[in-house]
Amino acid sequence: MDKKQIRESIKQKLAAMERPVYEQKSFEAASKLYALAEWKKAKTVALTVSADFEVDTWQLIRSAWLGGKKVYVPKCHPADRTMQFHRLDRFSDLEKVYAGLYEPNPEKTVLIEPNQLDLVIVPGLLFERRGFRIGFGGGYYDRFLSSYEGQTISLAFSIQLSDTLPVEKHDLPVQKIVTEKEVIVC
Repeated sequence: MDKKQIRESIKQKLAAMERPVYEQKSFEAASKLYALAEWKKAKTVALTVSADFEVDTWQLIRSAWLGGKKVYVPKCHPADRTMQFHRLDRFSDLEKVYAGLYEPNPEKTVLIEPNQLDLVIVPGLLFERRGFRIGFGGGYYDRFLSSYEGQTISLAFSIQLSDTLPVEKHDLPVQKIVTEKEVIVC
């Protein structure tokens, strides 16, 4: 299968997950993340606002706020396929963009320089244990990670793990993957 077919296949599996199972697995993955030194030490955390089929990051944002962390979410720029992270202080500072995704409203939020981020939670659809991932196809995170030197962790459900993935020369692995069952050091 090519990457497009792989994406569609895993999206179907994720969409088929019953809501109580989704909530429980998201909670278990988040609990494992909260126990990591990278999360505990981070003062600035960057992450996407999750779509319905991804591990729930809305709860991570709430937890980060309660813990005194500063939260940054990406604003994508399709013209050059780059993204910038904006500080999110309240959910009402989000706006719905293409494909029903939520991003920060640039008029209500403040930018951060990438080197000021302690931890980036990198999204993806499918992962292998070496840290490589298949994302959503835009290449935004691979471009961003090529110059980011901080900590990287991905959250995934165990069904999103694969023995092997097609890896291209521009693909960059994350340092850890956290699922509802385990923490994988890549």
